Amino acid sequence: MSEKRSDGSIPRPEDNSAEKMVFLQEQMVSFLNQYSMPLLETSLVLSKYTKQISAALKEHAHQKGEIVPPILSQPWPLIGRDSESSSDFDFEMDTLIENVDYDRMDIFDTILRTAIHATELPLGDSLMQLRQWEHLARNQLASARSPGQLFSPIEIPDDW
Repeated sequence: MSEKRSDGSIPRPEDNSAEKMVFLQEQMVSFLNQYSMPLLETSLVLSKYTKQISAALKEHAHQKGEIVPPILSQPWPLIGRDSESSSDFDFEMDTLIENVDYDRMDIFDTILRTAIHATELPLGDSLMQLRQWEHLARNQLASARSPGQLFSPIEIPDDW
């Protein structure tokens, strides 16, 4: 699934970062909606990418004698919750993981990787985009009260 811009082209390195980020956003929204990607699976893939890109960005910053700002280096705080508080519900993680669709997760993984690499989106911009998604998913995970909610499609706001 390789969607292109409305004119049929894929954003290239000479295009601006905002256009590249819009392309990544469109790819993610399209796939997640089309495949009704469950919240848990979406979160697992996003977590993988935020960790990988964050580590790469921190390494690059370290080599340049710079520091990655917290807005990029750390997950954003949950809305209306103390990030240190724990849930009253305890889900059996092994059972949850046994029920994820690894093929669907692999497709989403490929879409992310392809969109980021094809557009040569800078690490900082990629991570900022993924932190927004991570924030959306983490807030929905924090609100889950049953395993069924974890396997419901991620809820993407209309203005997303």
